[in-house]
Amino acid sequence: MSRFLIAFLLLILCPALSAQQAKRKGKANQTNTDDMWVTSPVPVLPTNVMHRTFRSASMQREVGYCIYLPPGYEKDTERRYPVIYHLHGAGGNETRSVYSASVLHEGIVAGKLPELIMVFPNGGRSTMYQDSGDGRFMAETMMIKELIPHIDATYRTVADRKARCIEGFSMGGRGSTNLAMKHPQMFGSLFNQSGNVYHVSEASKLPNPYLGDDPERLKANDAFLNLTKNLDYIKTNLRIQVACGTADPDHLVSVREYHEALTQAGVNHSYFEVEGLDHNQKKMIDGRKATWFDFQVESLKLNQVPLHYLQP
Repeated sequence: MSRFLIAFLLLILCPALSAQQAKRKGKANQTNTDDMWVTSPVPVLPTNVMHRTFRSASMQREVGYCIYLPPGYEKDTERRYPVIYHLHGAGGNETRSVYSASVLHEGIVAGKLPELIMVFPNGGRSTMYQDSGDGRFMAETMMIKELIPHIDATYRTVADRKARCIEGFSMGGRGSTNLAMKHPQMFGSLFNQSGNVYHVSEASKLPNPYLGDDPERLKANDAFLNLTKNLDYIKTNLRIQVACGTADPDHLVSVREYHEALTQAGVNHSYFEVEGLDHNQKKMIDGRKATWFDFQVESLKLNQVPLHYLQP
């Protein structure tokens, strides 16, 4: 083949190859992008749920969240309320999991549940609620150092870890576990709903595409190592519940491993598997609607947090 023909073929093929490479790169970057932090347009939200934004100093941008305020919030202007932070799954946003606020509202109106505030933050598309290795996405910093202080300063919350619950489904379950194991002093209870928990610091898993390859950074973000590091505090101060469906093989293995780690460490916790349930939060909630918030409410009661019940 002549040099002229080779050069001619490269001239034709290179743009096509470059386009394919750019397309692949674009797909790889779709999981986390700079425009993901505020949902627009905002869909119709359940009763008493509002969409708000606040400024994240660490990311220098607006971040969206939804907040449920109980029926008595506007009437009793002196009362302060406990808060449940509910974290959405991968690919979601601040509006993804607001269905659970409908279940909470139904229970409050019926006089079966105490009045609580519920917050649904936008945690990014696949951050696991951790700060990225390159510093571009600061999901952990945003949650712990920015959003929670913002909520406590803006709304009438009981600004105490005993009155602060954290939970989530899928990535939200993993994220809430990551945050609670690393910052147990921030929360009174944790409910992991079908959230994978991984040994992110294991050498076989390096480099981590999101956290990077710094061994010390990975150790600091390993939920299992943080369980060990903060074990005494967790055993004394943090109530934990873990659940997963038996027809959810992509999550059940690591959920069981986390449950076993808690058991071996002597951490008293609640664990259940839902027979035949796949990776579907609404099904998980609907199957136990009448008791869905019992764990968090019981945690608040054990922490002696004042609770306000409506009359049936």
